[in-house]
Amino acid sequence: MAERFEDLRAWKTARTLTNCVYALTKTKDFENDWALKDQIRRAAISVMSNILTDLKATHVPGS
Repeated sequence: MAERFEDLRAWKTARTLTNCVYALTKTKDFENDWALKDQIRRAAISVMSNILTDLKATHVPGS
């Protein structure tokens, strides 16, 4: 098991997804639809948060 969450492949992939989503939603295509841009960004961040929440829930201290 990874010692740090940053070492998890799933978290790295989610981080890449989030970076891509932010880059895409900075484009002119999203400038007039703030609600959609915000929703898509929050969904991407939620993926990373869910990975960390699961890791926290399944981590056994001292093992």
